[in-house]
Order: sequence, then C-alpha cells, then structure tokens
Amino acid sequence: MELLTKQMQMLTVKCQAISQVTFDEDLNVPDVKPDVGRMIQKKGEVLIEDVQISEGAAYIKGELVISLLYVGDSEERRIHSLQGRLPIGETLHLNGLENGDKVRLKWEIEDLSLQLINSRKLSVKALVTFMAGVDETGEVRLPIGLVEEDISQKKQPISVMGLAVHKKDTMRIKEEIALASNKPNIYELLWDTIEVRGLDIRTEDDKVIVKGELFLFALYSGNDDNNSLQWLEHSVPFAQEVECLGCAMDMIPNIEVNVSQSDLKVKLDGDGEERMIGVDVVLELEIKVYEEEELSLLLDVYTPLKECIPIRETQTLESLLVKNFSKCKVNDRVKVEEDQGKILQICHSDGMVKVDDTRIVENGIQVDGVVQVRILYIVGDDDMPFYSMNAMIPFSHVVEAKGIDQNCVYHLRADLEQLSTTMIDSDEIEVKIVMNLNALVVRQNPQGLISGIEEQELDKEKLHNMPGITGYLVQPQDTLWDIAKAFYTTIDTIMELNELESEEIQPYDTLILMKKVES
Repeated sequence: MELLTKQMQMLTVKCQAISQVTFDEDLNVPDVKPDVGRMIQKKGEVLIEDVQISEGAAYIKGELVISLLYVGDSEERRIHSLQGRLPIGETLHLNGLENGDKVRLKWEIEDLSLQLINSRKLSVKALVTFMAGVDETGEVRLPIGLVEEDISQKKQPISVMGLAVHKKDTMRIKEEIALASNKPNIYELLWDTIEVRGLDIRTEDDKVIVKGELFLFALYSGNDDNNSLQWLEHSVPFAQEVECLGCAMDMIPNIEVNVSQSDLKVKLDGDGEERMIGVDVVLELEIKVYEEEELSLLLDVYTPLKECIPIRETQTLESLLVKNFSKCKVNDRVKVEEDQGKILQICHSDGMVKVDDTRIVENGIQVDGVVQVRILYIVGDDDMPFYSMNAMIPFSHVVEAKGIDQNCVYHLRADLEQLSTTMIDSDEIEVKIVMNLNALVVRQNPQGLISGIEEQELDKEKLHNMPGITGYLVQPQDTLWDIAKAFYTTIDTIMELNELESEEIQPYDTLILMKKVES
C-alpha cells in the first residue's frame, strides 16, 4: 500500500549548555585620567568577537567592557569617565555539536561590583552567564491517506504547526541628533545609555516588520569657559522591514531581538562645530516563523480481505494554543539615602527587565522577576552635585493562556515599554513601569505516525471460529469504523443491516453484525 504524505519542517533543539564566568580583577585608572574621588554610576557590556566551533565544543572569545562615571579627587570636583576591558575566553561543551552548526548565544551579567582600592585602582567583580544552543531542522512526513481508494481509512482532523522560516538577520538604526541652540558645543562625551523599548514585531508577505523606540541619554561637558555639565535625552522611533522570503501575514512569529552593537559619537555639524551626536545601533534578529495547517491525519487502515499492520514511528507534533501580548504595570516608590542630600532634579533613568522564575498555573503562566532601575539625579551640593541610585522593583504577573498544561511549551519575551521617574519630594522618587510580557504557547502532541503498512493474509482459523452474525452492544468510545474492523465487516454493511441513516452511534445501542468474508 502506498501512503500519501504531507512534508513539514520541524525545529528541535540539538544541544544546549550554560556556563558561568567569574571576574575578580583589578582595574588601574589610566594615567590621563584624574584620581577617583567618588563613584557615581557603573555599567557593564559583553562584546563577542568570535565563536569558534569544533566537535562537541564552542570557544567564545570576547571581552567584558566596564564603564565608570566618577567625581575626580581634586579641588575642581569635575566629573570624568573611564573604561576598562577584561578578556573573555570560555569553552562551552555542547554534545553533538559539529562543524558548520550555528550556535545561538545569549548572555547576562548577573552581578557587577566595583570598589575603590585606592584613588588609582579599582576592584572589579562580575558574574556573566552564557547560554548556548543549537537548533536543527528536520523533515516529518505526515500520513494523510492512501493511494488505494478501496481501503477503509480512519482519519482525525488536527492542526499542525510547522517551521516556515528559520534565519538570522540584522537591522541597523542610524540617527544624527543636533544640540538645542541654547546648549554649548560638546567638549567631551562622558556617559551614555541606549535602550530599546516598545518592540512590536509582525510578519507580512516575504518580510518582517520591526517597530520600536530607541531611548538614549548622553552626559557631556560643554566647550565653554568652565566646561559646564550638559545632558540630553532623546527618543528615536524606528520601523524597518527585514526581508524574509516565505513569510505571510497569517503566520506565527517567534523572533528574538538583541542589541549586538551600540555606539554614540560626537560629529561635526554643517558649520564644522561639534554639535551633533551620531547614534548607530545594530539589532540582531533570531527569526523563527511557523505556519499552522489543518490536516486529516491517517490513524489506521482496514480491509476485510487482508490483514493490514501499520508500521509506526513516534513523532511530537506541535499546535498553537495561544499567542498573548500581555502588559504588566508596576508602580513603586524609592527613597534616597540620607547622606546624599536632597534631590533637586532627576537627570535620567533606565531599566532592564529580569525574569527570575516562570511556571505554568491554571490557565496561565506565572512570571516573577524584577526591573533593575538606575536613576541619575542632582542634589543641592555644588561641589558634588551628581548621584546615582539603583532600585530593584519586583513584579509578579500571570500571562493568560487558557487550556495550558504540562504538555505545553512556551516562549516568553519580556521588554520595557515605558519607564518614568518623578520626584514626589526631595527624598522620594516614584517609579512607573509598563512592560511587555509576550507569550507564544504551543501544545506538544506525541503521535505514532504511520510510516508504512505491512500486508498479510487473513488468519483463516480466527475467521472460521467467528460467528457469521453477531449481536453487539456498543461501548463508549466505539465508532462504526472500529466495530467494522474488529468483526471483519464494512461500515456500509452495518448501516444497511441496522437501517442507520448516519455513522453516529450511541453507547449501549444494539447492532447486528455480519462477517463480510468467509474462511
């Protein structure tokens, strides 16, 4: 017997690994920089230079970039910045990894601590977690029927989600921002932050649309008599298309977006003055797009003329349960340390969503975590006006997913949409946060798919011992197809003998069955 099949692409995890790298180093202040009097704000960034693939292992080469904003230990109490680079060389063991595989690499700075040893030396401690994985694409042949039309077939309608597109791509956002006319020219760029907020990702025909906003902050010293401190905040909305052949509007995207490169540079304006800030950000996209199809899956075959034994292979099929674009709002108040003085003005705040735990609950996904918020502000101290504080704002939210259970897997994307900080008084700041918690929930269905059918002669002794006519009491879960197969008859024969108008039967109905073949 020849099977009719439908080919679908499935994506599975070939191998994955997690590794933690600890740093405990001393960082010297460069000779061109003044002594450190007081630290204001710090940040860390991981830059990956290369990933070398070998049999069973991936070697990561890069560096951890440490940036510090500080007040100089001098009478002028000027603000300065410095940067240090710590090399990264880590091997991740991935069983089954082969040359040519593409490694999906993510990282997270779990903890970053800077402490003054003396005014010319800093102690740097950090913990960076690397998460690596390799996906592989496989082809599944779904049996949907037989070429032979005279064979009775049992089918079941199902929804199957198959992989339509799997690729990596990048998009670049470039912008030039001019200073306000009342601001002095830029003498030195001291500090900057760049955040991506409010991501909205959609598929269209042969393309992916990515929308969002870049929120940037720059602190600089002005090119005036006293090198006054200046800052600007700016948002850059973006909407770009990424070519994605094979995509369609009704498909299901699962796309991860990460900032792989960000840079702020001082540029000359049309008059040759340093009054422009150039922004260059590269976003890396891990694109997985799925297509859901409605199929009639072949479950079994039968003919009263021969024994048909299906040969089965177990495969896990996936179907979409729900897509939920959920929002979580969090409000909190944070107090400033008493020894820092009274707040006069908030300069800038930035944040990052950190999900600590997720678990399946009734009709949803419980998400617990914190938003790490950094606030840069000015106090009423002319000698040391700038201070910074870090706050951990906890959140707990249930992303609705009706019908979710332990047979489901989910993909969660968490990012900031809005972050605002407002002075309540000179000692307290109100933090308002809106974050996106977008979930794609997929139900996994293990199926014994028919890969072939073995034909054998009928068991003549078994047929001889079976009565020609039988009375049968319908059992729950019975169908006419199952009864016909068990008693070597046909659905048409059962319906004709029992004067049935349809194939629907009820439990505990009585049927007369007649054997279709004789031994």
